[in-house]
Amino acid sequence: MKRAVDPEVRLLQAVADPTRLAILRQLSVEGPVCACDFTACCDVAQPTVSHHLRVLREAGWVDAERRGTWVFYAIRPEAAERFHALAGGIVPGAARRAAELGGAATAPHRDRA
Repeated sequence: MKRAVDPEVRLLQAVADPTRLAILRQLSVEGPVCACDFTACCDVAQPTVSHHLRVLREAGWVDAERRGTWVFYAIRPEAAERFHALAGGIVPGAARRAAELGGAATAPHRDRA
């Protein structure tokens, strides 16, 4: 499988995994979390957690900070802002067209026979 180059695609691909989404949810509730504390939320072994944290770091989702022998992870505010902008920019086309036309209804689509 070819790696995505587009930063937005990498951001979305990273969050599309259930384990990585669980990690991001825990970080959004608790703030900085030690890498050793993700095994409970994710029900996976530490090497698997490390893999998922690496993917999130490479996609730009999280920053890592070493504190002695421990590494703490936190969500990067810019990543959350990028994600919010991407998600907020996706709206139904008809709703956008109606709003751009000042609320005028568009003609219904007719199937061709």
